[in-house]
Amino acid sequence: MNKSISATPIWLVGAVAAVFAAAVLYGYGVLAQALGMTMHAGEVGATKADRITPASFPQGVILCSAIGIVLAMALHRWAKRSARTFARVTSVLVAVSLAFPLLASHTTEVTRLTLAGGHLLAAAIMIPIVTYRLRSARMPAASRVVAAPRPA
Repeated sequence: MNKSISATPIWLVGAVAAVFAAAVLYGYGVLAQALGMTMHAGEVGATKADRITPASFPQGVILCSAIGIVLAMALHRWAKRSARTFARVTSVLVAVSLAFPLLASHTTEVTRLTLAGGHLLAAAIMIPIVTYRLRSARMPAASRVVAAPRPA
């Protein structure tokens, strides 16, 4: 494992990954707009749709990443297999989060798919980076299991 990442605080690795993911998603929004998409979406059950701009994408990334970073720090502290647990929990959360763009009111199918793609793109950046950091965490010496030597 890379010693520099294992020494970096989880919150910092997560924050850097979040900024990178937000920049990528901003580019994703700019690309969608450049391709002529005018995106409007309403929340589930809304009576009207609001305009979605490229700046809307990084806002969602930063908010969800902050929640994910807190989750990673808590799992690192209390879970036996924090990296595995984080990957599984966040994968389920991403699947649940897809309901919001896919069920959005007054929204075209193209917009729904573009928004869902943004969720998947952000997750594809954040989850592996934070999972790798959790996996590289060193266990305290007191909690390591040392196998007894085998008799000859």
